[in-house]
Amino acid sequence: MQDKIIILDFGSQYTRLIARKIRELNVYCEVWPFNKKIEKDSSIKGVILSGSPSSVRDEKAPTSDISEVKGLKPLLGICYGAQHLAHHFGGEVAASEFREYGRANLKIFDTANRLFKGITDGEQVWMSHADTIVKLPENYKITAATEDVKVGAFEIIGENTFGLQFHPEVYHSIQGQTILKNFVLEVCGMQQNWTPVSYIEKTIDELKRTLGNDKVILGLSGGVDSSVAAVLIDKAIHKNLICIFVDNGLLRKNEFTQVLESYKGLGLNVKGVDAKSDFYEALKGVSDPEQKRKIIGNTFIEIFDKEASEIKGVKWLAQGTIYPDVIESVSVKGPSATIKSHHNVGGLPDFMKLKIVEPLRLLFKDEVRRVGAALKVPADILNRHPFPGPGLGIRIIGDVTEAKVKILQEADSIFIEELKKQDLYNQVWQAASILLPVKSVGVMGDERTYENTVVLRAVGSTDGMTADWSHLPHEFLASVSNKIINRVKGINRVVYDISSKPPATIEWE
Repeated sequence: MQDKIIILDFGSQYTRLIARKIRELNVYCEVWPFNKKIEKDSSIKGVILSGSPSSVRDEKAPTSDISEVKGLKPLLGICYGAQHLAHHFGGEVAASEFREYGRANLKIFDTANRLFKGITDGEQVWMSHADTIVKLPENYKITAATEDVKVGAFEIIGENTFGLQFHPEVYHSIQGQTILKNFVLEVCGMQQNWTPVSYIEKTIDELKRTLGNDKVILGLSGGVDSSVAAVLIDKAIHKNLICIFVDNGLLRKNEFTQVLESYKGLGLNVKGVDAKSDFYEALKGVSDPEQKRKIIGNTFIEIFDKEASEIKGVKWLAQGTIYPDVIESVSVKGPSATIKSHHNVGGLPDFMKLKIVEPLRLLFKDEVRRVGAALKVPADILNRHPFPGPGLGIRIIGDVTEAKVKILQEADSIFIEELKKQDLYNQVWQAASILLPVKSVGVMGDERTYENTVVLRAVGSTDGMTADWSHLPHEFLASVSNKIINRVKGINRVVYDISSKPPATIEWE
């Protein structure tokens, strides 16, 4: 059984970041809802209590049963987690006179404390809390403070239990990663053996045992997740994996042909299905974005089921589910993960009667890419920008027609190709073109025009939870705008979206 660190999620926006930081140490961890009871389990080597938007003083504040942990296994409370350890064991937490949010400098009282090994006294940390610990229980010892926060950190004498009022997982806590490393390696004794190679070996062995000689189908999208999942499964069962790549007419320009060629180079058994007309017909006259998503999803399922039914003996459906999908599907209410239905988490219709296999469900997106690189998946697939399942269907505002798709494909192609030519593509997390249902007057040559507007969108992010608009060079944007207007018939105006997430979203629909 894989040794692990458990992170109990109380709803913090930073919970997933804690997990990512620990995984970066090549240490395996899992995020659990705060109300999931921790049973006796020798594979659990330590537990972290996350932050929360709640106050421990609230009547309905989230609480965890940590009776199988406290004093028995290493335990670290972060922000709300630290207050939880104080409030529920005889201490006192009160509202601060002012919200303590932002940078602070940590004064370390106990330089021998294992958490602070290698940490510089006075180092910058990040605070984000409205309550503060005003009294600690007996046997609790203050180990650090800041100018405004008396209890900046503590430990329980005689236990491997620690509390931090600040957030070591965020970028602004300069040596925060070292603190997490000290807890995970020095206190918990974890081994740094969670690597792409070890994951590949273990997963292929598990797939061989689970699937045996059964046939598996997988719907490819051309993206990172489904591609890496396909290669992993292919390593385990080879010819018994049948991949289906559906052209829904909403892909980028020439993407269907290019992606099929890439998959052939990987030796995958792929069947391409041209279903453009089915999707255009189903979407005719529909403008509501949620309805478009449902139509696209349902049409895909119908086509995929038809293709799958023609393959005899299929028992499994493979999906490219990754760990953030899993977290969001099981997490508690809170800003860390609003519950929502994912197309690849429990989205299989009952009538398909297939078992599901998800070889990537324990990986974050960056880990998927590292596993893909170890499997020698081509860089143009691994580094491909995220692309929504409904494709250009939700990048055309309003109703979708084949003519509109072709206009957007041409504009999008110019934008993406120019990003690549100028070595900007890999500096951007996601780039997109959006066709607006807005026409404006223009002048081209001696003629007056009344044509469409396209929006260019480029953002920087790590996982899509937050994103800032990319500050692309003005000269680059001017060049791209000029090329789109000159080359794409039907567009006479180009604008650039400078909205960040939040408050905006990355996609427009």
